[in-house]
Amino acid sequence: MTNVSSGRSPSASHRVTVRAPAKVNLVLRVLDRRPDGFHNLWSVMQTVGLEDEVSIRVGGDIDGIRLYCNDPSLTTDRTNLVYRAAETVLRRCRQNIGLDISLIKRIPMGAGLGGGSSDAAATIIGLNRLLDLRWSVAEMVQVGQVVGSDVPFFFFAPTAVVTGRGEEVMPVCLSGARWLVLVNPGFSVETKWAYHTLSASRTQVRPLAEAHANLVREQRLSWESVLARAENDFEAPVFATYPVLQTIKDRLLTLGAEVALLSGSGATMFGIFRNEQQARRAASEYPTDGKERIVVVSTRSGPLECLS
Repeated sequence: MTNVSSGRSPSASHRVTVRAPAKVNLVLRVLDRRPDGFHNLWSVMQTVGLEDEVSIRVGGDIDGIRLYCNDPSLTTDRTNLVYRAAETVLRRCRQNIGLDISLIKRIPMGAGLGGGSSDAAATIIGLNRLLDLRWSVAEMVQVGQVVGSDVPFFFFAPTAVVTGRGEEVMPVCLSGARWLVLVNPGFSVETKWAYHTLSASRTQVRPLAEAHANLVREQRLSWESVLARAENDFEAPVFATYPVLQTIKDRLLTLGAEVALLSGSGATMFGIFRNEQQARRAASEYPTDGKERIVVVSTRSGPLECLS
């Protein structure tokens, strides 16, 4: 990407806010291992209406990035993807300014819902507006790739087929909407462990089915066509260690879900319902023991955009 320096000095009172939605994987295939040690993926991703919120303000005469979060368990230093995204943007546009960033977390961490990656994408979108950088989507994607493999998808939300390590994204049109019941069991599944366990548990890689490949050839996808092909390669190895996730899947199906799946490498499970009434009834009847966090959300229909 060409480094871009804004010709406009941003106002110290100027603030921008971006909502950062969670995602679920309607299909997640883990294919062959790449020469760089990562795996090639093939996934249909969809954003949903559970959202974090990223607010950014130019911090006057004080240089540096100051990140604040309502969740004290989340680090606010360079290990945070929001911090890294902001740092990468400032480096690319050659601006030495102060930024105050407020992150309101609603998406559970380590849950397979892409909250950190979405927050990073929201940060890049917000700074593109706040600093008047006028970067294209392609340029923002290049910045996002530096921060994390899942970040590029969120520039193409709400629905896309994601391949490679996650950096290759093709937006698709998924007609209509669905309602989801998200069930987070109260613990996280470590992604690196999930990949290692999956690799150790299989003797060969199952090739991508023609039915999946055909999805990207259709001009407009229906929920019926996608859900008929819904699957997640992580389920078998993750369920073997965390059998409660299989129990959650079975409960969601019993309560009327069209499909119930693990999102990402977990640990959140989600059930898909045709309408809000069915989803809320299922959530109210779900036999929780108090450890799970249950949220009813609709599929998100638009891209990430600045609210102010």
